[in-house]
Amino acid sequence: MSAPTLALARQIIACHSVTPDDAGCMEIITERLKPLGFNIEFINRNGVTNLWARRGTAKPLFVFAGHTDVVPTGPLDKWTSPPFAPEIRDGMLYGRGTADMKSSIAAMLTAVESFVAANPNHPGSIAFLLTSDEEGDANDGTIAVVEALKARGESLDFCIIGEPTSVDTLGDMIKNGRRGSLSGKLTVKGIQCHIAYPHLGKNPIHLAAPAIAELAATEWDQGNEYFPATTWQISNIHGGTGATNVIPGSVEIKFNFRFATASTVESLQQRLIGILDKHDLEYEINWTLGARPFLTGRGPLADAASQAIREICAIDTELSTTGGTSDGRFIAEICAQMLEIGPVNATSHKIDECVDITALPKLSAIYCRILRQLLVASS
Repeated sequence: MSAPTLALARQIIACHSVTPDDAGCMEIITERLKPLGFNIEFINRNGVTNLWARRGTAKPLFVFAGHTDVVPTGPLDKWTSPPFAPEIRDGMLYGRGTADMKSSIAAMLTAVESFVAANPNHPGSIAFLLTSDEEGDANDGTIAVVEALKARGESLDFCIIGEPTSVDTLGDMIKNGRRGSLSGKLTVKGIQCHIAYPHLGKNPIHLAAPAIAELAATEWDQGNEYFPATTWQISNIHGGTGATNVIPGSVEIKFNFRFATASTVESLQQRLIGILDKHDLEYEINWTLGARPFLTGRGPLADAASQAIREICAIDTELSTTGGTSDGRFIAEICAQMLEIGPVNATSHKIDECVDITALPKLSAIYCRILRQLLVASS
C-alpha cells in the first residue's frame, strides 16, 4: 500500500491549490472514486469546489472529510525545493500540503480502494466530503455541503477528518473535539472633554478598568474530562484621539472566549453582560460566534481508532481537544461521531513542509482498519 499512497500524494501535492483554488485536485480524486462505484456530486459555491461522493445508500454512513486547498507558499527562495514539485529527501516528502493535508487525502483514497477490493459488498455506505475552502474564509466550503445535506435530511454516523493531529510520531495524538470560539467587540461610552477638567467628562477607560479586571479573574467553568477550562482574553483595546490632553469619549475592547462543552454561548454572554451591568457601564456589544465546541466521547469510532493505531503503530493514542478550530465545527451539526486523525503537524504551513514517507502506508492502513471495524466487523 506504500507505493500507491505515496504516488497519489505526490500527484495531488503537485497541484497549485492555494486557497480557494482546487487547481485540479478533485479531478484526480474523482477519477479514483468513479471505478469504485461512488456517485459524484459537486456542491460548488462562489468559485469554491466542494465534492460529495458516496458509495451505497444504507446506514451506517462513514465519511472521510478534508480539504484540497493549501496556504500560500511564502518566499519561494526560502524553500529547499519548489513547494509544488514534491521531492523526497532523507525519508521525508517535501512540498506544500504534505502535512496539511494532501497526504491524508491520498491515504483515505488508497484505504477505501483496499477496503472495497476486499469487501465489494460491504454493509453501510462510504462517502467523501472535500472542499477547496478550508484554509481561507471557509464561508463556501464544508459549510455549503453540510447545509445541502441538512436540507435533504441526510446525516452522518461516523466521520474522520484528515487534519495533521500527531505530535512526534504518527498516531500519538488524535482530536476528538475542538473548543468553540466566541468573540465580541465591546464599546464602553464616556464623555469626551479636556483632560484638565475631568469633572466635565467621563473617562470610559477608567470606568471599564474594574470590569475588565473582574472579567479577567472570572472562572467561567472548570472544563471537563476532555476540555480545559474556558478562557476569556482581550485581543485589542483602543481609545482616545491620539492627543495627550483629551479624555476619550469611548473605548473599544475586542475579546475572545475559547470555550468547551461545559459552557454554552448563551451562558457566557449572560454572565459577561451581568458583570458589565454590575459596574453600571454604558456600553454596546457586537458578538461573533466563530465556532461551537464539539466532542466525540468514548464509543465505537474512538475505540476503533485507538485499536487501529495500537495495531498499526504499536502505541496508545491520546484523545485531545487542543488547538484551534477545524471544519469539524460544521460537520458536527449532522454527524454523531467524528475524529481528526492525520500525520505529524510540526511543519504545517511552514517553509519546507514535509511528512515522513513511512507514515503514509501506516495512515492508509489505520483508515482501512477503522472502516473494516465499523462497517464489517460490527455488522
